[in-house]
Amino acid sequence: MRPRRRDEPHRAATPLELFFDLCFVVAVAQAATSLHHDVAEGHLRHAATSYLMVFFAIWWSWMNFTWFASAYDTDDDVYRITTLVQISGALILAAGVPRAFTEGDFSVITYGYVVMRLAAIVHWSRAAVGDPAHRAAARRYAIGVTVVQIGWLLRLLLPTEWGPESFVLLVLADLLVPAVAERPGMTPWHPRHIAERYGLFTLIVLGEVVLSISVAIQTGLDAGEHGLWTLAAAGAVIVYALWWLYFDRPIEAPDRLPYSLIWGYGHYLIFGAIAAVGAGLTVSVDLERHLTHLSERAAGYAVAVPLAVFLLTVWVLHVRRQQHGTVSVAFPVVALLALLAPLGPAPVYVLAALMVALVALTVLLRRRDAGPSATVADPA
Repeated sequence: MRPRRRDEPHRAATPLELFFDLCFVVAVAQAATSLHHDVAEGHLRHAATSYLMVFFAIWWSWMNFTWFASAYDTDDDVYRITTLVQISGALILAAGVPRAFTEGDFSVITYGYVVMRLAAIVHWSRAAVGDPAHRAAARRYAIGVTVVQIGWLLRLLLPTEWGPESFVLLVLADLLVPAVAERPGMTPWHPRHIAERYGLFTLIVLGEVVLSISVAIQTGLDAGEHGLWTLAAAGAVIVYALWWLYFDRPIEAPDRLPYSLIWGYGHYLIFGAIAAVGAGLTVSVDLERHLTHLSERAAGYAVAVPLAVFLLTVWVLHVRRQQHGTVSVAFPVVALLALLAPLGPAPVYVLAALMVALVALTVLLRRRDAGPSATVADPA
């Protein structure tokens, strides 16, 4: 297993990577659906806690494979089979999501997570053999992942009341593995390839949001409730704005270790927030159909809170590093206004208007900064 070049030209996602992402959609959809049901039933604290825990398992497994593949995607038979085992683990994890929400039972999720991480140990062990220059880092990854997985399995034996504390401890241990492993010398992941992979997963999560809203609206229309069109339009505008604001500027993955960890880890909030916006919009559809006892304010916050998280995280990871002035200030301001929107009437429509205003501002200021178009010189 030889390393890929960090400066390899025309590096792009492979069909296996795309297949890997698509299989993860099942887990993301299960998490968003369970969040929607919990919120609609008024179990807000339980919904937030369970969602954050479940989404960590989904995101962390995806992220680790993504960065490994960027450095060591040899596309041989063993690599393909090991990756398919990881996909199988993702499907097991997805099957355990409903039970984790309804019963607090994370055993199936843990088994799926461990299957994925054991396959990752095989990947790193092969890299340690095939890449002498980064052998120390690959060994640290393999040992660190093994130790943490033993911890996840032992966690299943602990009393239920120790669940949250042990979860946080093991999450911190998982997060420390790359920080420790990469210290001898960064593995040769490709910055542009990483940026593309993160962008593709953002698109996949956005697509899941569109699907969940579409299904909710269709169910209402089939029931003869035709007053959902304006709500559907507002929800679509919010989703379009999420896409626009994330991809409005080139996605640049940093190539230095400290900030690459912040950038890579920070996308947990972006991915999780996008999926949560979809769950919140579905709750708003339930409110319109009188299928939930939540107040309009509570349903509004189900959209506003993840929307604000998305805006602030994109601002920290992308906007603040590339743009200054009015645009840089606008993102946190709109995030604050989004949190105030549910205090008034029709919060989803107000949130849609705020997102349109932010998109319009970024477009106008970009055109202003670009200046007048250069004239084409006369060939004569």
